[in-house]
Amino acid sequence: MRVFTRVLACLAIGSAFAAIQLTPSHAGGPSVRDEDGKFFDKTDEPTYNVKEDGTVDWYTYSGFRRYHSECHVCHGPDGEGSSYAPALKESLKTISYPDFLQIVAAGRETVSAGQVSKMPALGNNRSVTCFLDDIYIYLKARSDEAIPRGRPLKRADKPETATKNEKECM
Repeated sequence: MRVFTRVLACLAIGSAFAAIQLTPSHAGGPSVRDEDGKFFDKTDEPTYNVKEDGTVDWYTYSGFRRYHSECHVCHGPDGEGSSYAPALKESLKTISYPDFLQIVAAGRETVSAGQVSKMPALGNNRSVTCFLDDIYIYLKARSDEAIPRGRPLKRADKPETATKNEKECM
């Protein structure tokens, strides 16, 4: 539910964000806090947790699933990009978590070398907004090369909190 509330806040602010310069992301790296199976970094942004044996936390795994059901058609498998849309694996090296939320919720249009690129607004798509943290966490893990391409082979069990939040949001 918190993610959906943040997305709604981003939509409410909308045009104010359009003028903001994108800033480097500070998320990722070692998690410092675990809140019922969801991990956060030192800046209190959601992040991944990958054990030495390759087991990923539930949210990274869920993000893989949600990314591949909603985002990979344009952005390519595993965040690698396509001729149609940029590699989100690379984008998350330069954009912040709040910027990611804003772009997904409100969309954006860019022009480069005379070519227009448009990301549609997905703020009303609950299949995206209810799992936006999960998608971000998965892409951040890919961006930091914490996980390889493909479906994670091992995952943690789904926390009860994730089930509760999913039911409330959907």
